[in-house]
Amino acid sequence: MSVTHPQGFLAAGVAAGLKSSGAKDVALVVNSGPRFDAAHVFTANRCQANPVLWSKEVAKDGVVRAVVLNSGGANCYTGPEGFQTTHATAERVAGHLGIGAGDVVVCSTGLIGLLNDRDVLLAGVDAVVGALAPAGGDDAAHAIMTTDTVAKQVVVEGDGWSIGAMAKGAGMLAPALATMLVVITTDAVVPAADLDKALRAATRVSFDRLDSDGCMSTNDTVSLLASGASGIAPSLEEFTALLADACQDLALQLLADAEGADHSIAITTVNAAHEDEAVEVSRSVARSNLFKAAIFGKDPNWGRILASVGTTQAAFDPADLDVALNGVWVCRGSAPAEDPSAISLEDRDVTVTIDLKAGSASATVWTNDLTLAYVHENSAYSS
Repeated sequence: MSVTHPQGFLAAGVAAGLKSSGAKDVALVVNSGPRFDAAHVFTANRCQANPVLWSKEVAKDGVVRAVVLNSGGANCYTGPEGFQTTHATAERVAGHLGIGAGDVVVCSTGLIGLLNDRDVLLAGVDAVVGALAPAGGDDAAHAIMTTDTVAKQVVVEGDGWSIGAMAKGAGMLAPALATMLVVITTDAVVPAADLDKALRAATRVSFDRLDSDGCMSTNDTVSLLASGASGIAPSLEEFTALLADACQDLALQLLADAEGADHSIAITTVNAAHEDEAVEVSRSVARSNLFKAAIFGKDPNWGRILASVGTTQAAFDPADLDVALNGVWVCRGSAPAEDPSAISLEDRDVTVTIDLKAGSASATVWTNDLTLAYVHENSAYSS
């Protein structure tokens, strides 16, 4: 279950020494072809890391043959030296593989403002190339972890073709991807333009609706590589549907590993006038620290949900809103309804349903509670 499950891919992960823990910290995924179509989405944060700046240029022609990733340092706001390190990393990978550096995507994750030791990183590149193997996907998935407690991987099977993927992320999970690095592989025959359409459609309903703490990363990258090694060309609709399944699986794995979280919360807004308004309402609740703290305290405080709904521009009648927590309709017509004491918040998974009664559109945003452990981890995770 990894990025090397589809035909035509090699991967590896090694410990180069970027992490003081000695854990794996350099990963490489290589597309062996026969096709090298690719598509990508990057962070919408205007403050972007050197690897993102590099990789956005690489992505323009729709051809990528390798993705090299490091954990242990984000290489963001590290000046010209940092960009030169990114360039040197791509060059070193390209030299080993006999390809152009312009076909190598570079990804980094870790602390902002930390200049990775170039010699250590390049030695790691040498080692990871030597370790490339058809079964190297699991090592690669472990090498990109930062505060993650588990590696995130998924495989989805098509009819004679497949999709494999790995992701990292456990905090700063906000829209315009979530804080994460993701590499997705497929052996289907899909032209780059169609890959781009499929990837944007899939991320729109998965990673873009994961909002753990409202904080957006500088390094978010999702790369989709297609080898065409199966020789099978699925319809765009079929490919997009399975790609969305893979992305949603990974998104929920990211949520399950959110830093310090006790609860995973699915907030669904129904009967909205437009899908965008359903997303806006659900996201407003997902970003309410008051609501998230209430869930941590196992308090079904539905008033905090209505207060968040009221901050949006969505169409609704403030005097006629319904809200359910874990299927218990505690609010009907913007007034108390079923007894909140019937709600148990002991289990990890929590559902919130908000009925706007303004149309037929719906959308779900996923978040987690705000815990003491989250505050502790993010106060301790520093330079």
